[in-house]
Amino acid sequence: MEKKLFTSECVTNGHPDKVADSISDAILDACLAQDPNARVACETMVTTNFCLICGEITTHAVVDYQAVAREAIRKIGYTREEDGFNADTVQIQCRIHTQSADIALGTNDQVGGAGDQGMMFGGACTQTPELMPLPVALARALSNRLTECIQSNDLLRPDGKTQVTVEYGEDGSVVGVDTVVVSVMHAPAFQIDDLRRYIRKDVIAPVLERYDFDIANVPHIHINPTGNFVIGGPNGDTGLTGRKIIVDTYGGYFSHGGGAFSGKDPTKVDRSAAYMARYMAKNLVAAGLATQVQVQLAYAIGVAEPVSVRVDSRGTGKISDEAMTQLLRRTCDLTPAGIIRKLDLRRPIYAPTAAVGHFGVEDRPWERTDLAQTLKELAGI
Repeated sequence: MEKKLFTSECVTNGHPDKVADSISDAILDACLAQDPNARVACETMVTTNFCLICGEITTHAVVDYQAVAREAIRKIGYTREEDGFNADTVQIQCRIHTQSADIALGTNDQVGGAGDQGMMFGGACTQTPELMPLPVALARALSNRLTECIQSNDLLRPDGKTQVTVEYGEDGSVVGVDTVVVSVMHAPAFQIDDLRRYIRKDVIAPVLERYDFDIANVPHIHINPTGNFVIGGPNGDTGLTGRKIIVDTYGGYFSHGGGAFSGKDPTKVDRSAAYMARYMAKNLVAAGLATQVQVQLAYAIGVAEPVSVRVDSRGTGKISDEAMTQLLRRTCDLTPAGIIRKLDLRRPIYAPTAAVGHFGVEDRPWERTDLAQTLKELAGI
């Protein structure tokens, strides 16, 4: 019988696309720290020792965008000239202007409409303690552990990628981990055999153990499979804000509406409604109403209420999907203003999301399960 496999990937904050995300979100946080009502849509591009910051920012905050970008790059660890991307010497250009007056008409505090049309998805399942799909949870944990090692080992460099393939049974249960892939940028002095032993022992084994898997039972492990990975980061590949949207969410296990998160203030429902969809899906699962839930929201630009709300429990619900949808409509204010109030989103909390992922991190407001008991009582189970 053919195996049922599913694969998800993750990247470190030194990956060029994540460098761009980190700069955009650092600028967003710098604006919100001074002006909670700042309207920010910031896009960044990075390449060999060059950074371009573009977008629309309307705020009374006084922010040195170049200084914020340099500090974000420095925190990631690009401080060596030989890496081809250095916080101190990178050339930075800014092309920032204010938000379109046409968009502002529908999103001001009086109207309170969505900043754009579109659909957003959130998901949750019982495969891990954080109620995330196992493939992306493992890939992210490996990436986070890899980042810790990069920060403590002078032979490693900030750019890295992880990937995990999980085998599932016919009933959807987890059978085991089939494949792990880890690639990491390194100094020329780090010989490939030594690097592979190090990553196997200090990155892969402890992460698998944390999720109750034994590295000895993983049939396929690939570490820097092409060999040397010395040229990396923005010097090896151009990075752009918003190009890692699947990494940012559920690794492809649940749907994605296509809108990126980083660099956008919470009036942009691409971000805030995706966070709310996760909150609702997680609370439905935490309430025991289903073992797997996907929530879809959709909005029209300038219109406050969502044009649709849909729950899909993929056949695992204890009550109907329609009943769960009605429970969410009864208990949640799904206007952009309501979401912002509920999750307290007008504050500088976004830079860390670019580095370690947006979901499955317990200190985030959209990860709370404070609605679960109410949903359970209303459902009568």
